Amino acid sequence: MSAEVGTALRYVRGRLAPMATIVAFHAHPDDEVLLTGGTIARLAAEGHRVIVVVACDGDVKDGPEQGRRLEELRASAAILGADRAVHLGYADSGHGPVLYEDPPGRTRFARADVEEAAGRLAALLAEEHADLLLSYDPHGGYGHRDHVRVHQVGAQAARLAGVRVVEATVPRELVVRVARPLLVLRLLTRHRLNEMRGYGMPQSVITHRIDVRRYAGQKRAALAAHRTPVSGRGRSARAFRLLLRSPLPVFRAVCGTEWFAEPGGRTGELVARDHAAGPDRPALVRKFPGRRRGLGCVKMVRWCPNPAGAQPWARMRWLPGAGAGWERRPRRSCSRRATCPR
Repeated sequence: MSAEVGTALRYVRGRLAPMATIVAFHAHPDDEVLLTGGTIARLAAEGHRVIVVVACDGDVKDGPEQGRRLEELRASAAILGADRAVHLGYADSGHGPVLYEDPPGRTRFARADVEEAAGRLAALLAEEHADLLLSYDPHGGYGHRDHVRVHQVGAQAARLAGVRVVEATVPRELVVRVARPLLVLRLLTRHRLNEMRGYGMPQSVITHRIDVRRYAGQKRAALAAHRTPVSGRGRSARAFRLLLRSPLPVFRAVCGTEWFAEPGGRTGELVARDHAAGPDRPALVRKFPGRRRGLGCVKMVRWCPNPAGAQPWARMRWLPGAGAGWERRPRRSCSRRATCPR
């Protein structure tokens, strides 16, 4: 053990908190906000690395604005604190009785081969050394053909990559309660109450209920970044605008909880503190609090396997991919340097 690592270990006061890499797999741009926006913001704020992946580009038809939805996705991901946003390469299948022909050079996701799409996603999971995959429940939430395919592809990719998967959903009982007034106000026209009784998952199988009220402001700002669906003429666009114009406390009450169901019924923390770290990845991040709670040093250290030449208390960030390596980051300023073990 090097002298620097030994010095660090002697001064460890906080508990070990391994950092994870989470891949949030969604069907279209804006789904990442509606289903998991608060969770992404919360995980990023806790120091985890989050990558947003969408299967479809959001363009049902070719036109002059093609690609705009993906630009909005990148802006939304940045607001939520995600590391990056990735398009899996498929075209939007649309929602309705008609499945249009594939656009030139692209395949609609509903027609995509599950094994091929899962192979693409599994390769990304392996490249990013992902610890957790966020996907959809078997019904795709509300039965959208692309959402159902996300579940199929996500489940297969998780098996191929050997990654834990947790599925975003909503409580079925809550869907029915909310649907009744929306149907009366004619904000929902494509859905019937009998159909909606099968949306989401029963409350009894939901394993994770995430409180994201603290991140409601970020979630609303990320939703506002999706200008194309918000500025449309349909009823869903009007619902989006109503939601965005509502006071923050109202938005927080409506969108302050997100739900997940884990196959196998495992409960507990969404990101476990004892998740396994790969041999080529940092094993832990150490926090060094001051003598008084809330006034301590906020510097964090991420140790590389070979810290030769690194300063003991420098912050390090692991850069994965082809150019994998450790990047030195400047220390944060601290008003209590006397209590900091540097």
